Amino acid sequence: MATAEEPPAHAPSTLAAPARSLWHNPDFLRFWAGETLSLYGAQITLLALPLTAVLVFDAGPEEVGLLRFLQLIPYLAFALLFGVWIDRRRRRPVMIGANAARTVLIGLVPVLAALDLLTLPTLLVIAFAVGTVSVLFDVSWMSYVPALVKDKQLVEANAKLAVTSTSADTAGPGVAGVLVSALTAPTAMVVDAASYLVSVVSLVLIRTPEPQPPATGAKRRLGPELAEGLRWVFGNIYLRFLAFVGAACNFFSIATATMFLVYAVRDKSVSPAELGLIFSLGAAGGLAGSLVSAALIRRFPIGSVYFWSLAAVFAGPLLIPLAGGPELVAETMFVASFFISYSGLAVANVLILSMRQTITPPNLMGRMNAAMRTLMFGGGALGGPAGGLLAGMIGLHGALWAIGIGAAAMLVPVFLSPVTRLREMPPPPG
Repeated sequence: MATAEEPPAHAPSTLAAPARSLWHNPDFLRFWAGETLSLYGAQITLLALPLTAVLVFDAGPEEVGLLRFLQLIPYLAFALLFGVWIDRRRRRPVMIGANAARTVLIGLVPVLAALDLLTLPTLLVIAFAVGTVSVLFDVSWMSYVPALVKDKQLVEANAKLAVTSTSADTAGPGVAGVLVSALTAPTAMVVDAASYLVSVVSLVLIRTPEPQPPATGAKRRLGPELAEGLRWVFGNIYLRFLAFVGAACNFFSIATATMFLVYAVRDKSVSPAELGLIFSLGAAGGLAGSLVSAALIRRFPIGSVYFWSLAAVFAGPLLIPLAGGPELVAETMFVASFFISYSGLAVANVLILSMRQTITPPNLMGRMNAAMRTLMFGGGALGGPAGGLLAGMIGLHGALWAIGIGAAAMLVPVFLSPVTRLREMPPPPG
């Protein structure tokens, strides 16, 4: 049974610079390229799916909150089971199948819309199905990267992937807003479906052999394997706090973004193109954070980077309900809110993912990632409907105030977290 242990006072750092850059690893570059394109495409669906509900079906905050809930609840429902399954097999074939499924599911939306067969219940079912295969892919790729690169290259790999993710967050919403305005929300999702198809091809072209998970010699049982993964996460003092804070982070981030979308369109008369521009300019903070994340982690104590990056994440949402005055001033404050939050989130994500991969043994990697995704995205899944219920009771503006104050209060447990006291990465498993 795994137990929590404090690292030795002078534990060696696992962040030494790798001897050879990942720019010389063609298979990582193939994986990175495919992931980049699919992340850019996903930004279109992230905006187009709720806008389809709002603009085509006149959905209110409760329905939009439900849509977001159905996209994220599969993390709570299936991630642990998928984690056990992933630890029993190679991850790359699973990733190929998951992205092929996303190609078909997302492609259904424009096809059904063109045939005049798309309904709001159908849209909700597709959102749930896409969320389910997204869980499978996410649990797999986080467990696959340590098999694709060397241990000392994990921070570099995660930083490169974070740059990709945040650059997609930056450019994607603006492109999505233009596409939605020009093509309608359902039709714009054709681009996302095509991006997942390209990602499938990039994964097929990878040649680095992936080790087969070792045979245990005994009959494998779901219950004990599931319990072993949960014991590892909750028995490790760092993973336990990362999971709790991550769940809260996702809860407030999703609640803010979901309610802001409805608030901007309904109360502030923001057009889809303007909305995409606000998200793009705000997400530029994530790109900036990703570009400096590896340098910050190398230069400053791990705990300080962790605290200040999350301080930005949890303080940013307050700027949205504070925004007022002329239209330009209000929209500038909207941008500032997302810019601050995304910059902190990008740095925190690189640090947290690298720490999780460093302190977890390979045979538990899938279950660890699954447990963490369950807890974090479970929090995110609750954020959408919670925001919708609040908006129904106290209005959209009041709900954004309540969400912002609750997010800021999270700085207290972040400050008290044992992760905040770390000076360097904990040592890998013995």
